[in-house]
Formats: sequence, C-alpha cells, structure tokens
Amino acid sequence: MVFPIAGGNESKGYEISNSLRFNDADSPHLTRTPSSSGNRRTWTMSCWFKKCEDGLNHTLFSTTGTQDIRFASNERLLVYGESKSIFNTNRLFRDPSAWYHIVVACDTTQSTASNRVKLYVNGTQETDFETNSQPSQNYDWNFNHTVEQGIGERVSTGGLNPHGYLADFHWIDGQQLDPTYFGETNDNGVWVPIKYTGTYGTNGFFMEFQQTGTSANSSGIGADTSGNDNHLTPANLAATDITEDTPTNNFATFNPLYVDRFANTKTLSEGNCEVDYPNSGNDGTAALTQAVDNGKWYIEMKVIDSAGFYPAVGSINENASQTVPYGRLSTGLAIAYDTNGTLKYENSNTSYGNSVSNGDIFQIALDMDNHLVWFGINGTWQNSATQTEIENSTATNDATTKVGEQTFLTDYDDITIFVGDVNSNGTANVQLNTGNPPFSISSGNTDGKYGNFEYAPPSGYYALCTKRLAEFG
Repeated sequence: MVFPIAGGNESKGYEISNSLRFNDADSPHLTRTPSSSGNRRTWTMSCWFKKCEDGLNHTLFSTTGTQDIRFASNERLLVYGESKSIFNTNRLFRDPSAWYHIVVACDTTQSTASNRVKLYVNGTQETDFETNSQPSQNYDWNFNHTVEQGIGERVSTGGLNPHGYLADFHWIDGQQLDPTYFGETNDNGVWVPIKYTGTYGTNGFFMEFQQTGTSANSSGIGADTSGNDNHLTPANLAATDITEDTPTNNFATFNPLYVDRFANTKTLSEGNCEVDYPNSGNDGTAALTQAVDNGKWYIEMKVIDSAGFYPAVGSINENASQTVPYGRLSTGLAIAYDTNGTLKYENSNTSYGNSVSNGDIFQIALDMDNHLVWFGINGTWQNSATQTEIENSTATNDATTKVGEQTFLTDYDDITIFVGDVNSNGTANVQLNTGNPPFSISSGNTDGKYGNFEYAPPSGYYALCTKRLAEFG
C-alpha cells in the first residue's frame, strides 16, 4: 500500500485558509430558508471536499423535494432532482487524502438537454455516467426558492451527513458557470483554486469558514462573505470544527485504507483525526496519510483512553501487511512508546520515560535529517531531553540512542506515525493533531506559520502538511 506525500506542491497563488470539518455521527449541518425566490432554473455550486470515509452518503448541498448533490454511499457522485437521478457517475471517489473540487452548473432554460446540468471534478467535465437523465426544459428547482436549503444534510429527510472537510463553498444564483471561474491548472499540472471575482445573485453566498460562532450572522460558522449577508445557521458544529486543513494546505490524518494483520476493529472519526479501539485485545494500528524521508516534524496526540495506547514511528514497506510496526516481532521496522513509559524495539523493552494517562498530550519530534526521534508528555520531553538539544539534533537523550539503533529510520524512505491498540491490556482512544486538532487548544502555538498546537514545536520542526512538505520534506 502506498502512503503518498499528498499534494506536495507549494501554491503561490490564491490561498484557502480554512475548512469546516464534518463528523457524521454528530449530524452536523448548516441551513437557510430564503425570504424571497431567486432564479430557480439557473445556478452554480462550487466547493472543495475531502472525503474521509467510504460507504456513507456525504451531502454537499440539498433542498426540499429530495433535491441534493452528494457523494453517494456507493462512492459515486450524485445529482438528484425532478424525482430522479440527474447524474450518477461511473467514476468512484475513494481517496481519503485528496481534496476534490466539485462544480455543478445548471441552466434548465437550455434547449439542448445535455447543456442543462453539467458536473465537473477538478476542472474536468464528467461525461461517463451510470445514470444520465437531464431535467426537463425550464424545470424549476427548489434551490433558490423560499424553502429550506442545507449544507451537510439532506433537508427533506434529515441525515446523510458527511464525514470530511468542506472548503471554499460558493452558491451562485442566476448563472451557469464553468470551473475556470473557481480554479486553474498550475505549472505542475495540478488543479488549484483561484479567487472568484464574480457576483452571487439574490440568494447566492460564499462560505469561507473563518468564524466560530453558532448564530446565523457574520461571526458564525455559516457566515456569508459574498456581501449578500445570506448567513446560514450551523447545527451540531463547534469552534474545533474550523480547521486549517484545506485544498492549498492538506494536513496528514489517519488513513482509513491502512490495515495490518490484527483485527482492525478501529473506528475513525473527526475527519480521521480520532481513532477509537473498542475491544480489550489486539485491535490493530492506524497510520497517517503522509510519510516522510527527510525534514523535521512535530505531532501531538490527546489521549482519551490510555489503556492500550501505543504510539510509534516507523516504516511502511512491503512487509507491513505481515508485521506489526511496533517491533513485537523481530522486524526492526519501528519503535514504540508503551503506555507504561518503556520503549519497544524488536523484542526488547527499554525504560525511557513516564507512563501515559488519560487527558495527556503526547508529543513526537521526528528528525529525519539526522534519524532521531524524541517523545514528550504535556510539554516535558522524556529521558531528560531538552528543547535545546532537540533543536540542535543532539542525540544524547533521543529514543534511537536509548535503544542503540537507528536502522528503522535510516533503511527506509517511507517513515510515518502510527498509533494503536496491539495488546490485551485494554482499549485505546486517541485524538491526532498534525496541526489541525479536533480538540480545544488552550495556548495556540504554530510551527512558525502553520498549525495549532498545545505546546510550542521545537524550532525548525514543522506541522505535517503539504505546505511544509513542499518546503522541507
């Protein structure tokens, strides 16, 4: 299985600063009921979405009369209206590390049926459909009508809430626009966002997700920054759902596609930034979506249930499906920090630091330039290590020096972070912070420019995101 350095291109143009994280189990959504009708025949939706889970319906936008735009549970993109599937793609969308740019552009006044609704993904028009049934000419949608409209929920029935990240959401009333109004292909051949400079019409709006309030106003999560003040009302969303994980700076999360030889009973949530192992057994491991072979990286984890907590640093290679990346077998693929404070490498246990308790913030500083790694708890680096020696790459108190081995970092070029429950001592529940935490931060430290951390990263260590990977990875 390949663990890519996803989107490792540093954008020099338009930057999207925030996204909204949807956790489907919370039934999150935003709604608005227009006070007057706009153009019910002509409209455009443009947004970016990072899909975190397969097998779910991820509703992007909907209105009454069972009219919606969503990633369906069969992994296809669906546009539904006029009591039928307008489009249902043959193409499947399954990449949990990818941001997709979705544009749906409608004008039912068009005499040529194929021109009435157009669907684009990452700048390319979709033409291969399992279902292709254009609406009738002059069909009036309930979009832009005086009925409820909703992001993140099928308003006709409730539910079908997404699990993923939504960014740069434009709703255009009265225009059928192609994706070049919202994006372009850069010099690396990658579709990237650009600033939309057009108008929005009567019921149009623009969601930048830069505010954290819970009311339908300019300070709310659903603030409309188009100038129309068509604010949406958020429900079951909180300030921690506003993140820096965006199409122009993609942060590492847990990878739902990763499996190992154990039970794999884990449940991922909170935009794949939380992993829960429900059983007192060998429940397996979770690995990140991004791997590194150089640079210096800082990661935090909030420990909710520490009983079976095993964080580790190591390689994903061709043997990963046969071994556990904690060295419980004699493989030397990784080093782990046991919840009791010992290091696990190969079949040996080495005393290193303090035990981990519920509520702790566990820290990892990974120096791939010098092949060193340090572990910390609540701002204290273990084994008497100091921030200064970490910044200076002094190996005296790092974990590799303690176990007398660096090969798990030097012999492979696909090093990542793992966390799991691979013993029979209890359950584990952990929230990951590579810079976009799913939990409240009391201090608010960056890596100098990006991320949001409880403790200040050592100088020269960076959040695990595509901006920093492009600079230092």
